[in-house]
Amino acid sequence: MSASSPAAVVVLAAGGGTRMKSKTPKVLHEVAGRSLVGHVVAAARELGPEQLVVVVGHAGEQVVAHLEATAASVRTAFQAEQNGTGHATRIGLQELGGVEGTVIVVCGDTPLLSGETLGALAVTHATDGNAVTVLTAEVPDSTGYGRIVRDPVSGAVTAIVEHKDASPAQHAIREINSGVFAFDGRLLVDALSKLRSDNSQGEEYLTDVLSIVREAGHRVGASVAKDHREILGINNRVQLAEARRLLNQRLLEQAMLDGVTIVDPASTLVDVTVTFGQDAVVHPGTQLLGNTHVAEDAEVGPNSRLKDTVVHEGARVDNTVSDSAEIGPGATVGPYAYLRPGTKLGAKAKAGTYVEMKNATIGEGTKVPHLSYVGDATIGDHSNIGAASVFVNYDGVNKHHTTIGSHCRTGSDNMFVAPVTVGDGVYTAAGSVITKDVPAGSLAVARGQQRNIEGWVARKRPGSAAAQAALAATQDSDGES
Repeated sequence: MSASSPAAVVVLAAGGGTRMKSKTPKVLHEVAGRSLVGHVVAAARELGPEQLVVVVGHAGEQVVAHLEATAASVRTAFQAEQNGTGHATRIGLQELGGVEGTVIVVCGDTPLLSGETLGALAVTHATDGNAVTVLTAEVPDSTGYGRIVRDPVSGAVTAIVEHKDASPAQHAIREINSGVFAFDGRLLVDALSKLRSDNSQGEEYLTDVLSIVREAGHRVGASVAKDHREILGINNRVQLAEARRLLNQRLLEQAMLDGVTIVDPASTLVDVTVTFGQDAVVHPGTQLLGNTHVAEDAEVGPNSRLKDTVVHEGARVDNTVSDSAEIGPGATVGPYAYLRPGTKLGAKAKAGTYVEMKNATIGEGTKVPHLSYVGDATIGDHSNIGAASVFVNYDGVNKHHTTIGSHCRTGSDNMFVAPVTVGDGVYTAAGSVITKDVPAGSLAVARGQQRNIEGWVARKRPGSAAAQAALAATQDSDGES
């Protein structure tokens, strides 16, 4: 832990978020693959705090369950009645017990807030020796925000004036309050005990701590965020979409600076957990979600959606949907392919046009070029699966496995009825329904004998276009003979 690491971070996430108009608690809405509160927790953890607590309230059990699943070891405190930010902070500190040192309090609906900005707040707080340090931002339009009023000589914060209470001169101030603070822990606990709720909302305001501390002779300072957009809170779906756009832009810019080619950032969407290798290329209309990795020299897109998918070096993925799959080095996928969970393509393998795969392991150099379904299967190396093949894996109750060996050549329009094993070096005839195991090196033919019934069209469809065409062909043949 560094000297500027806080003793504790308190994340306020108890509000209902009624303006979201949603069954989902506001702080659990997702932006770039992470919940709003998840982003805040991740930023807070970058500071290396000794303790971290999230104060929950509305839909508390749901929020706690989410945090237990996604943010291990984070403590939670329950605010049964939402009596204001000051009350919530006190509930959080009570969960932690005694706190000596810096306490940072942050809102749980600020997904753009970075660990770097929180770190700068902690450093400013320690360096300036403040009792309270407010995170502020210079905004183009401060309408509706609380203005930061400073002492013209010392630069200390003397007041936070709400928009409705501001004078004409204060309306011109563009530095605003973010709602994020660093406190001296001991002074914070004392000030919280003095908060009153005799206001129009009947709540205990955390901002009142500033005047209590100042009146006791302590200094209140400020740390200005480099980018005012980091402090944006989310209260409705419009703001949620804007946060997604801004965060996506940030992620793509960092990827490009790290050596990734993003052909059209405006049509490319990535999650915070996506990673890239150098010289990876992402074409327009592509979404990369979850724990997806696009390795060095790999290309993805256009018009592809990959979730929790690993694309190895030099692979090419075109117009594809993929979920929880692995695409080997130099492999090719698409266009219009669908890789479902459990699919593993070997090096230089191919899943071609209109191919769907699920729980399938495809060997090195093996090709499934087009119009096929491969489910619950293992295919060896350097085999070729003919067009319009189906691995018939489901009997209505259970799934069964198909195994096809290496260096096989299976015909078009084959049905492999699982469970079945096809040995190495096997050929199968087009139109076959393979229901029995095929020994290595065999040719499997599983179809009825063709029977031609001559004159059927003339007898059964007299006068039809087909009958007329057949008659003309017969007459031409007779004339030639």
